[in-house]
Amino acid sequence: MLLGVLSDSHGDADATRLALDLLAARGATTFIHCGDVCGERVLDQLAGHNAHFVWGNCDDPSPLLRTYVKQLGLPWPSGPLHLELAGQRIGVFHGHEREFRAALQSPDLDLIFFGHTHRFEDNNKGGVRAINPGALFRANPRTCALMNLTTGHVTFLTLDGRELA
Repeated sequence: MLLGVLSDSHGDADATRLALDLLAARGATTFIHCGDVCGERVLDQLAGHNAHFVWGNCDDPSPLLRTYVKQLGLPWPSGPLHLELAGQRIGVFHGHEREFRAALQSPDLDLIFFGHTHRFEDNNKGGVRAINPGALFRANPRTCALMNLTTGHVTFLTLDGRELA
């Protein structure tokens, strides 16, 4: 199973669309956004995909936005996400939450996806593999990640399709 991971759109719907298109072209069928969506236009890009997201520190999940998310058919995140995909126990955080640090020590998770720092990384933090896809806004380069959940291989991609080491 190929998973597309993106983060920190900060309202840039065009960059979000580019990342989704790039990841889908590489075979991603499920998408995770690690927060700082910052607007309905970014949520519009996630609509129609098998997508999950969390809120970041720059998001304002108002009651009106809840109605909009529901109309788009996206699942409303009440906090960090806990998913099981392809046999992997996955936590999704933005990276600023108090629970994020505790999750890095959790024996109940195989993978954590997070954003917030605007820097892509793939590290073992406290016993859990933690992957940050980078950012689609205020980052140079702007990046997203493609992960093969079966093999564990992660590819970081710039929005122009270049692979990064």
